Amino acid sequence: MSAVPPSRTASVAEPRRVSAALRQKSRIAEQENRPDSKASSVRKGSTTTTETRTERRTVDERLVKRTRSPLKPTEGNGSNGRKSRDAPERPRRAEEVRQEEASSQAQTTTWIPQATLLPPSSSAPLASRISIPPLSQHIPASVQPPPLAGLDLQRQEAALIEDLLFVLMGVEGQYVRFVESYNPLDEKSRYVGPAFKIALGLDPSLRDLTNGMLKTATQFAALEVFVETMGREECGTVNHALCAAMRKLLKDYLILIAQLEHQSLTNDGFTLHQMNLHLKPTGHMMTQLYSLAQEVLKENSMLGDLLEDDADQSDEFENILESLREGRDTAIPGKKTCKGGAVLRLIARRLQSSAGDPTASQLLQTLLREASRPYMRMLNEWLHHGNVQDPHSEFLIKEQKSIRREGLQQDYTDEYWEKRYTIRPELVPPHLEGVKERVLLAGKYLNVVRECGGITDKNRDLSNSAEVPHTFSDARFLENVSHAYAFANRSLMTLLLTTHGLPSRLKSLKHYFFLDRSDFFSYFLELSVSELRKPARHVNAAKLQSLLEIVLRQPGSVAAEDPFKEDVKVTMSDTGLTGWLMRVVNVQGMDTDASSLSIAYAGGQGSVGGGKDEKEISGYEALTLDYAVPFPLSLIISRNTLTRYQLLFRYLLSLRHLEVLLTQSWMEHTKAPAWIHKAKRGTAGSNEVAMARKVESWKRRAWCLRARMLCFVQQLLYFCTSEVIEPNWNGFMGRLSQAEEAERGGKVEVPEDQARFGAVNKMEKEGVAKRTVDELMQDHVDFLATCLKECMLTNSKLLRINSKVMSTCTLFANYTSSLSRYLASLTTPSADNNAAPANDPAKLDKLFSILQQYEDHFSRHLKILLDALNYLAATETVVFLGLCARLSMANEGGARGGPAGPAAYE
Repeated sequence: MSAVPPSRTASVAEPRRVSAALRQKSRIAEQENRPDSKASSVRKGSTTTTETRTERRTVDERLVKRTRSPLKPTEGNGSNGRKSRDAPERPRRAEEVRQEEASSQAQTTTWIPQATLLPPSSSAPLASRISIPPLSQHIPASVQPPPLAGLDLQRQEAALIEDLLFVLMGVEGQYVRFVESYNPLDEKSRYVGPAFKIALGLDPSLRDLTNGMLKTATQFAALEVFVETMGREECGTVNHALCAAMRKLLKDYLILIAQLEHQSLTNDGFTLHQMNLHLKPTGHMMTQLYSLAQEVLKENSMLGDLLEDDADQSDEFENILESLREGRDTAIPGKKTCKGGAVLRLIARRLQSSAGDPTASQLLQTLLREASRPYMRMLNEWLHHGNVQDPHSEFLIKEQKSIRREGLQQDYTDEYWEKRYTIRPELVPPHLEGVKERVLLAGKYLNVVRECGGITDKNRDLSNSAEVPHTFSDARFLENVSHAYAFANRSLMTLLLTTHGLPSRLKSLKHYFFLDRSDFFSYFLELSVSELRKPARHVNAAKLQSLLEIVLRQPGSVAAEDPFKEDVKVTMSDTGLTGWLMRVVNVQGMDTDASSLSIAYAGGQGSVGGGKDEKEISGYEALTLDYAVPFPLSLIISRNTLTRYQLLFRYLLSLRHLEVLLTQSWMEHTKAPAWIHKAKRGTAGSNEVAMARKVESWKRRAWCLRARMLCFVQQLLYFCTSEVIEPNWNGFMGRLSQAEEAERGGKVEVPEDQARFGAVNKMEKEGVAKRTVDELMQDHVDFLATCLKECMLTNSKLLRINSKVMSTCTLFANYTSSLSRYLASLTTPSADNNAAPANDPAKLDKLFSILQQYEDHFSRHLKILLDALNYLAATETVVFLGLCARLSMANEGGARGGPAGPAAYE
């Protein structure tokens, strides 16, 4: 029994989707006119398709009954069953029909296109929930449409119009399909959009028109994916607003497609050319949206075209730590993101480049206006309330909540003020580029005011009202920033100067740390001399604190009337002043050679951090003061600035202590009998007369050296207090008084001598000093930095040389009592109570040798110090010229033993 090829009836060749009556009629007419002998042989004896199916059903029933009596097939049967003579025609026809039905059923079971409904997603609630449809390249051959080459021009155009109505909505048609390389499961391919291909056999004129419209179809499919992707929660509110604006435009686009479909169904004269003309304006809009979406995806590293930036890894690490502290989800480290201000910057840059295209400019202005609304809400909340409402890290202000004001007392880096709120440069829109510092300071000031009791102005709740701008295009945008900054600055300045009394605090600091009118401190040193002579590790700090409190409460002293005297505390440092300063200089990089220095004093008391153990410093060298400053004054008098006060205090204290030691030496020289009595030369022999002359010469040299040392210390102390600290203090307080007058609304005059302290011409013109809190903080820091520099505490060479000179003076002052006993051993009292020199030239020579060492060491290092000051006065600051003139007096009257030595650095 031979098999008959399956016939293609009208029902099998029927298309899988018919959406228009015109296409249905053309397909039926085409298949009825096609010559097909096989199909006609099947339809022989039947007038309709229904009759054919009835006949096949009857044949199948008969076939089932005859299967129990098998027939032997004929040897000569071929493709046509009618040419076989041995087997009857009826069984062969039934077998052919059965095979045809089985083949047709097998083909239909392999192609079952289905669409499923995806579960809803909380991260992207507006995303499509329909699954990706199967590709047309998997359609079996039995349901393929007829080729375009067999259709005339009119039917080709009608078929293309119908396909384009689907393709423009991202769905494949019968003749316009995705290219084989497109994979809808690949995210990158979906972001770029599918490329389409047209079946062969299309007329060239129609192909050109169709290719132009296929770009719009690709862009629409990519934009739909972009809107779904960037509409996720983690992409930020600015991207959400941008996607919402794009959804409105895509909705208008779909309305246009529906209108075109209505035209194709109701207007017989609707052509492909008319359809192209209707799509031209929309195609230009889709091109702009597509290019913008592609750029946003590239900035988000979703297309894989950009290299990762390693420069931001430290910032990413900080963000991850901050997120872990706050319990928020962390992003993938190293992955770039484009959201918030970065998206607005990107749109603004494209708007600027499209100035010659009015349509594109209008479109981008609309997108920028809509996308900036959530950003402006965050900006107004920050400007008018000081709050950072930024759950997706897209605002230009970054807040680190882990840095709290409770750590200000231990913060040596001003971390609260400098790092609690910082600017993200990559998230600053171009509209805020010129005022970003004001935006930062406005919110910071309001935060401080809010933490200290809140904002008293009842009209500051403006973030959601109509009085503030809600888009960057509003003409009141910059005015809003300026007014918010001025209000915040005025509120915090009033809080600092009036409510918390900043000038009084600063004057109190000057009394204690700069030893201004320090009668109380001299009394304190007298009471604690026995304790401060001990090594620093043996000093009882509690005892010193009790002595200081007694002195501060002493009636009649300057500190007795100070309301802040309870905030002064005594602390002991474990590092010498010079060693501490050398470490600071090395870290700052002011002198790279300083790290290799090893400064040692031969038996001296001062610790420089090199040759002597820092734990062996005395109580005088370790003594320092601390000061408790409440918030918000701790922003101005921070731990960083307080450390500079302590450095200046320790330096002034060392000079005062050295002056006291040399003064005690002077008292020793004027009261001890061995120093005041002179030998009688008349009755003594020649040897004794020579010895007496040598002793008197030695005394004069010792007095001269002590006087030179005392002159050096007094001139240096006078320079630091009267020529450095006092003028700079007056300049700083002058600027502070200008701020006070401006807060009270009064007029101020700019003194002529304040030009060196930064007085500006604007103050002279307006008459009112409009100072800001940050300028006040900077003035305070500049004042202390200038004092440290001019007191020679920031230059490693000056610091090293000055410490050697002072160490020599300290050794000589401490050795005075030993010299007195040594001198007394050289003389023996005579009968007439006159001192006569003993005959011991070896002891006298040793005494001269010791004194010569002190003279040489002091003269040599003093000359090096003067040379260094002269050099720095010519290259850095002229302030050192006055110090050189004063210290040159201490260099006069040196030893007669020759020059002081080479003026070279060690």
